[in-house]
Amino acid sequence: MKTILITGGTGFLGRRLGIALKNEYRVVLTGRNNKQNFMAQKFTGCEVLPLDITNIEAVRDIVNEVKPHIIIHAAATKFVDLAEHQPMECVDVNVTGSQNVARVAVDKDVEIVIGVSTDKASPPVRNTYGLSKALMERMFCSMNRKRNTQFTCVRYGNVAWSTGSVLTIWNKMLKETGVIGTTGPEMRRFFFTVDDAVRLVLTALNNINEVEGKVLSMKMKAAQIEDILRVWTTNKGGEWKQIEGRPGERLDEFLIGDAELAYTRELVLDNIDHYLISFNEKVANPVTVGLSSANTEKLTDAEILHIIENPPVEELN
Repeated sequence: MKTILITGGTGFLGRRLGIALKNEYRVVLTGRNNKQNFMAQKFTGCEVLPLDITNIEAVRDIVNEVKPHIIIHAAATKFVDLAEHQPMECVDVNVTGSQNVARVAVDKDVEIVIGVSTDKASPPVRNTYGLSKALMERMFCSMNRKRNTQFTCVRYGNVAWSTGSVLTIWNKMLKETGVIGTTGPEMRRFFFTVDDAVRLVLTALNNINEVEGKVLSMKMKAAQIEDILRVWTTNKGGEWKQIEGRPGERLDEFLIGDAELAYTRELVLDNIDHYLISFNEKVANPVTVGLSSANTEKLTDAEILHIIENPPVEELN
């Protein structure tokens, strides 16, 4: 049985990746918060080890101990406003930490490394968090086959009910005050479930020979924030009001930016439409229009309500 090491494995996505993979692999989750590590071990039944990826010697120690065949790199400082106020922390984790993972993986001949990225890395980049993830994408793709290690990244939008996401914040506001505060009702965002997020990582893993050295994304639906609020308050009560915006925000997000069109092709994997971005290699049949939260298919009210009413069980606590 092969071993998968998941950095940031004790986070919202990492825990569910562990559950999805543990029947086929030996899965080792890692994180730097020991309380979170204990909770993740209880939730997933996977092995859990402490790891701060900003320390390359710590990364080396864990890789030497675990001897993973595959690394899923999900560890990140991911909050846009935090990254604007604390850019050093963002760079330490998202850039230097990713560099540490890549260097050790190549040095130790890890077979596959998959980096988890974000639509905020797509051009035009608007914030420090997006810049840090864009660097990770290009770093990983450029490191592909430097020796034997195959690198790829997956890029997607907002995972519904993830830690610190807008839905968890709104739910807390509603319980405490009956009023949801929103920084931008006019904004549009990609939304999909954690099951979709897990599926995209597994698709990259299972098709590594096709996606290595590239960034894999998939077609996703989006919703205007005001529509989510309307559906929420109509069906669950409460009200909403606009509050002051946060630094680094933008009206729309992009899964495929205009600057990436010549380097991006569409492909179907597991009967789902995907995009594959190869940064420095133009493709024969490129996409002609970028995919943004403005021009993608919109979530219906029924789909929005399904997302609102189905948070993961542990997130209810």
